[in-house]
Formats: sequence, structure tokens, C-alpha cells
Amino acid sequence: MSLRLRLTLWYSGVLATVLFVFGTAVYFLLEFNLTRQVDQTLEDAARQISENSTSITIRGQSIATIPDLESDFASAVLYAQVWVPATSEADGLPRFGGLERSSATTNLAAHEAPLDAERLEAGQTGVRDVNINGWHMRVLTAALTNSRGDVLGYVQTAAAMQMIDRARSQMLSVLILGSIGAVAAAAAIGWLAADRALRPLSVITQTAQQISRADDLSRRIPVHGTGDDEVTRLATAFNASMERLEQLFIAQRRFLADVSHELRTPLTAVRGNVDLLERMGGADPESLSDIRSETERMTRLVGDLLLLAQADSNSLPLARVPIDVDSLLLDIAREVRVFGNNVQISVGEIDQASVVGDPDRLKQVVLNLVTNAIKYTPAGGRVTLGLGRVEGWARLTVTDTGLGIAPEEQQKIFDRFYRIDKARSRAMGGAGLGLSIAMRITQLHGGRLEVTSEGIPGKGSTFSLWLPLRPETPATAPTVAKPATRRGLRTAGPGPR
Repeated sequence: MSLRLRLTLWYSGVLATVLFVFGTAVYFLLEFNLTRQVDQTLEDAARQISENSTSITIRGQSIATIPDLESDFASAVLYAQVWVPATSEADGLPRFGGLERSSATTNLAAHEAPLDAERLEAGQTGVRDVNINGWHMRVLTAALTNSRGDVLGYVQTAAAMQMIDRARSQMLSVLILGSIGAVAAAAAIGWLAADRALRPLSVITQTAQQISRADDLSRRIPVHGTGDDEVTRLATAFNASMERLEQLFIAQRRFLADVSHELRTPLTAVRGNVDLLERMGGADPESLSDIRSETERMTRLVGDLLLLAQADSNSLPLARVPIDVDSLLLDIAREVRVFGNNVQISVGEIDQASVVGDPDRLKQVVLNLVTNAIKYTPAGGRVTLGLGRVEGWARLTVTDTGLGIAPEEQQKIFDRFYRIDKARSRAMGGAGLGLSIAMRITQLHGGRLEVTSEGIPGKGSTFSLWLPLRPETPATAPTVAKPATRRGLRTAGPGPR
């Protein structure tokens, strides 16, 4: 059963239940009111007869004098009888078998039997429905008494119920037919409304099937208007998911192509050197050196890929300990001076700052930034390290006087296997994964990695590593001046947003 049909049946069932309860209440309320009006009329007629009757006592016996009912109750729907005791010759006991007075109606003109013989014989009073000569009548039986409370006889008043029966029948027909029509109309409208409301879901299903059949992740669900209903939000979320999935799929294909390309070069070199050794019949030191170099390069590449895979799956183990960033920065500055490659390594202004994280991974990030700066800074250039505190953030900067990065390249350098100068990067042993790893580790520490550059050779670039300060770190820590060859580092704007 489709969702559209289930919704239609649900709404129709709820409406049918409501109409049934409402119609039943209306029907019985109408019947009660109409019957109550008839009973009131019968009671008024019986009271009128009783009030107009008189009684006299002759020789200790009360005799009732009944008014003329022919003139007072000449009605086509109302009939009245007055019954008085009649003495039986057998046992001398009174029997209410003497019809004293009666009125004439169109339906009961010649009716001389009691209107409600059962109540009359039992001497009971009350009102109930009876069938007289095929006519549905409402009959009231009331006692006729004198001033002392003696029962002189019984009054029976009756009214025909044909009009009320007809009204009830018509009301029942109207309620049944109206309810059926209302439920049918509600089902039709509910079906159309459900079809219109669920139409985007059909589009989503068709789009998903087309994507599955054609492997086309570029398809999107058309979103009309700016409605904030659930289906529109679902379509928007689906499109966003497909956009993200398409980007990941493209990145995966590019990743596989880049990995294949990167592995092909060292494997080709290894194979060539092996072939050369086979032809020479001995070990060539230069070939062995090339094989070792390319093997180490592949080992580094596989290690970097494993590290990125662990970071992407959030399975990269990270320690969470307090780290003095200023001490970490000074240690790194001392290490890189050894392989500075004729590039001057200096430390600018640094503040005391403490963060929480993995010291080895953060050191890996900073070393990657510094070694990249050294690679792309010509001999005689300068690389300056700095550390500052900005609104609850520790900002570590690596500034060089190298080639610079063009504005259109600055967002791409953090992509995997992306290199501005591919030939030079490969010659330097780079695979284009260092900045990607640095960015991912930074994100896992709740920070952000930024770059600013004018893209002009000689003015270089500034990489800024933003890390949140420890909460217990004082907001205004004293500034510790360090020996430096360069002061007044450029800033990259406020902290991450």
C-alpha cells in the first residue's frame, strides 16, 4: 500500500468517525427534542381535561363530570379518551372498562378500545409508543382524581407520530448521504493533496534511481519556491548530500589518478635500475642508491596516505596534553637551522601560549610549514617564526621571502597532490600531501590553517596556524621578548570564525 493511499484512508477514516459520532448525536438529540415536545403536548391535554372535570358525591359515591372532548380536541393529530370504573356483575369489583368520553380524529374516528389497554388494566400511568390500527401513536395515561385524591378514572391522550417518524427518517437519510458524500469528497481531496505534497518525493525517488542507473552524480532535484516545508527541506538536504558526494567522488578519482601517477615514477625508476643490474650482472652503487631513494620516497608516500586515511576516518590517535607553544616553536627553530639550505632561520616576537593537543602532531604541522618555506625560498632569503595571542587564540606564523603564492592558488595548495610547480616539487621529493596533512591535523585540534601572499617573488608568504588557547590560561600573559632579526610580522586578520 502506497503512502499516498495510506494517508487518504487515514484522513477518510478519521473524518468518517467524526461524522458518525456527530451524526449520531444530532439524530438522537433531534429525536429526543421532538418526542419531548409531543409528550409535553399530551401532558397539557391531559391536564386540561382534568382541570375542566368536576365530581359530585351521591350516596357516598363520587361521580365525575367530564367536559365535551369533541369540541375541545377536534384535531387530526391529537386524540383523547376518559375511562371510568364499571362494576362487574360477577364479583362486584370495579373495572375500568367504561368509556365515558372520547374525541374524534381523522385516523381514530371510530376507535372505542383503550389507546393503551395494558397500562389501563394495570392502573399504571406514563407515556409510551403503541401501534393502533397500523398507526404509530404516542399515548399518555394519567389518573383522573377528585379533591380528596380518589381516582375517578383515567385519561388517555394520544398523538400521531407519522410526521416525527418522517422527520427522523429524512434526518437519518440526510446524515447518511451527507456523510458518505463528505467522506468521498474528503478522500478525493485528500488523494489530490497527498499526491501534490508527495510529488517531490517521487521526483527524489526518480532522481535517485537515475543516479543509480546512470552513475551521474551531477543530477539535482529541482526546488521550486522558498517554502520551508518538510519536503522542501528534504530536497534541499538531498541536493546538498549529492553535492558533497559528487565532490568526494571527484576527489577520489583525482586522488586515485594522482596516487597512480606518483607511484608510477618511483616504480619505473626501480624497474629500470633492476633491469640495468640484470644486464650488468652485478650491483651498481649508483643504481642501488637510486633504488633506495625511490623506495624511501614510496615509503613516505604510503605513510602519508595512511595518515590521511586515519584522519579522514577520525581514527588517528591524538594525545590531549597541555603544550607550551612558545617552547615548541623555539625547539623547532633550533632543529631547522641545521638544514636551512643557506636560508636564514629567525624567531620574531613570541608570546607565552598554552594549548591542548598532541605535541608530536603539532610539531609535524609546524615542521611541514617551515620546511616548505625553506624549499621555496632562494638562498640568502629569510624564514621567520612568530607566536601571538589574539582573542583566545594562539596564532603561530611562518613567514618567508620566497616566490610567493598567487591568489588563485592559495585555496588549492591544501588539496591533496596539488603542487604549484609540479616539476620542482617532484624534484624536491614532494608529493603534494604535506599541507593536506597539516590542515587535517589542525582541524582535529579545533584550529585552522591560513595563508596570505601577494604572489610577488621576494615578498614571500605567511602561513598562520590558529589554535584555541587553554581555558585556564590567563587572558593577559606577559610578553617575553626573544632575540629576533625581524619584528612586526604581518597578520592574517582575526581568528577563525
